[in-house]
Amino acid sequence: MVNFVACQLLALLAAFWFRLYLSPSRASPGVRHAFAIISGIYFAVFCFGWYSIHIFTLVMLSYGIMKMASVPNIHRYSFVVAMGYLTLCHASRIYIFNYGILTTDFSGPLMIITQKITTLAFQLHDGIGRKAEDLSSEQSQLAVKIRPSLLEYLSYQLNFMSILVGPCSNYKDYIAFIEGKHVQMKLLEVNWKPNWHDKLPEPSPMGAVLHKLCIVLVSLLLFLTFTKNFPVAYVVDNRFIDKTSFLSRLGYLYVVMQASKPKYYFAWTLADVINNAAGYGFSGVDEKGCFHWNLLSNINIWNIETATSLKTYLENWNIQTTAWLKCVCYDRVPWHPTVLTFILSAVWHGVYPGYYFTFITGMFMTLAARAIRRNFRHFFTSPKTLKMSYDVATWLVTQMSVCYTVAPFVLLAFEPTIKLYRSLYFYMHFLCFFVLLVLPKKSNGHSRRQTPVQGTQNSDTNKKQK
Repeated sequence: MVNFVACQLLALLAAFWFRLYLSPSRASPGVRHAFAIISGIYFAVFCFGWYSIHIFTLVMLSYGIMKMASVPNIHRYSFVVAMGYLTLCHASRIYIFNYGILTTDFSGPLMIITQKITTLAFQLHDGIGRKAEDLSSEQSQLAVKIRPSLLEYLSYQLNFMSILVGPCSNYKDYIAFIEGKHVQMKLLEVNWKPNWHDKLPEPSPMGAVLHKLCIVLVSLLLFLTFTKNFPVAYVVDNRFIDKTSFLSRLGYLYVVMQASKPKYYFAWTLADVINNAAGYGFSGVDEKGCFHWNLLSNINIWNIETATSLKTYLENWNIQTTAWLKCVCYDRVPWHPTVLTFILSAVWHGVYPGYYFTFITGMFMTLAARAIRRNFRHFFTSPKTLKMSYDVATWLVTQMSVCYTVAPFVLLAFEPTIKLYRSLYFYMHFLCFFVLLVLPKKSNGHSRRQTPVQGTQNSDTNKKQK
């Protein structure tokens, strides 16, 4: 972990230097690609030693597939190889590290690499293997129509800005950033009209960087104090279970789950800062003329902590993984998209039993929450006092539901997960099954699919967040 933090801080310094001295006006795309690759490889080797060979092996295997596979199968072969290799590494992790302890290891970067490999493979298939009329507007916009060169491919996969934590980004966005077209491309996407003739602005990321650095420091402080004082293992301690009431156990579970968040806030926000400091992550301009740097943001903390629905909560947590699952699974499978997306998300995370408890429980939670919202929400839209009461109630239920669902994700092992759920009488499971059996199924009035946990994020919501 010390190596990880040291590399991320060094990457932050490198990002500032990269933006100032290797800007597109000073250096060619080839030089920028080369620096990003060499620095990324160094950070990977420094953090993970010889285990980093797994990262490089998968990248080169996937590049071979991308170059040699037939157009109709390029996305299938890439997906099977990347997910298969990742799963084998997840399984070996149980033997390399202590089972049940989530250690900072090479599987983390490998998970991000898998996202990038499959994202590019599907977008390349969209660009050269499908008809334009068969693509959605988003797929058409992100489609890649030329197979990348080795230099471009390695830079996209191994660049120092995202090698350790990510996030996964679209290939076209990354190449536009390297070539110095990133900001202009995003401004043109929102039909921004400059105030000067034939001149586009060059917004500075420093405001966003300083703001996010403050979040990083607060998250680190909370991790070193709040997180350390509320260990998750205490929720399955025999004395705690025997001496506390059901409501007390629920309350403590909420506190423990809140205490587990700062490390994610810290890591994901710092990764976002690194990309922004390098000049990457510009997302456009709002109606007030304010520039935003949230293209690669993985979390929206305010929306998470104030979420009044499971859908809102999950759309603002691990946003780029949500976008990836939408790209490679939810928008493409012909049947049971919600179920298959949950399964893919669980497999991608690893082989620990806690992951499967979380995602199976989350699948039923999502379906039950959707059913309740469709059947009851329209009764509470007015007056304002009634709607406010409804919002407070749904906020409380959402927060407790998330705590109940993600607890196995933190506990990881089978025995403590069952012990925790038994101490809580499996109450959320029974409530979900009851809701799904009793409430009638109603159409939501929209033809578009609804968002599952880390499964989709509709483009309208995504644009508002950015």
